[in-house]
Amino acid sequence: MVTVSAFADEISADLKEQLDVLDAEGIKHIEFRSVWNKNVLDLSDDELRRVREALDGRGFRISAVGSPIGKISIIDDFAPHLAKFERAMDVAKYLGTKCIRIFSFFIPTGHNAGDYRDEVLRRLTQLAERAAHSGLVLLHENEKEIYGDEAERCLDIMRELHSDNFKFAFDPANFVQCGVKPFSEAFPLLRPYIEYIHIKDAVFEGRRVVPAGQGDGEVKQILQAMFVNGYDGVLSIEPHLAQASAFAGFSGPALFHVAAAALKDLLKALNQPWDGQSGDARNDIL
Repeated sequence: MVTVSAFADEISADLKEQLDVLDAEGIKHIEFRSVWNKNVLDLSDDELRRVREALDGRGFRISAVGSPIGKISIIDDFAPHLAKFERAMDVAKYLGTKCIRIFSFFIPTGHNAGDYRDEVLRRLTQLAERAAHSGLVLLHENEKEIYGDEAERCLDIMRELHSDNFKFAFDPANFVQCGVKPFSEAFPLLRPYIEYIHIKDAVFEGRRVVPAGQGDGEVKQILQAMFVNGYDGVLSIEPHLAQASAFAGFSGPALFHVAAAALKDLLKALNQPWDGQSGDARNDIL
């Protein structure tokens, strides 16, 4: 049985509205990126306490911290970012998750990504070593304009760093927006490393994001192949149906319901049960 999670900040900046909409969809896990118009890593200790109390009171759990770690230029000073990563690890522990989403640094416009390979791996190695020491799991997401945006460079990262504490979060829409066919081209290379899947689709023409199964993201084929191989991890809904930027996305309640329905339709077509059907939220994420 897979676990359905979601970027709740795509629904609203208000925590109660986030939880109300997720409850209506039977979704009890959140990939926590922001609330009250503040990034998760910028929340005060008191704000984090309020979040945890609200989640605990309504039976929600955090599937991953949707951090912005790795979303700086590869030529930016790394020391302040490393300090921010320490905060990310503290937040993950406090919210009861082992998982932190990360990225592999923006490449300067017009530059050859390969020229920065050694520095990317040096920085990611530092993050991975700290995560391992703390018993946490880093989930590298393929994202536009970072070193690990195309499938081959994602594979390069995973071959160098894959471990119990460094795994891959597969995002079909982001591959489409990089001109890569997610199932036909990226999936065969990255399948052994996938431990988490973002449910987001897009079309090649205009790179527009659409509900899962309605674009060129080959989402149904990816899920079918994963389920055949026994995948029982997280499917995290990240709709981006109203707006998207390098650091966040938004859909609103109505479009979030559209995105959730699209995923449920795919799961039904594939005869795949998910945690919300029984009302029994899983307690063993990764």
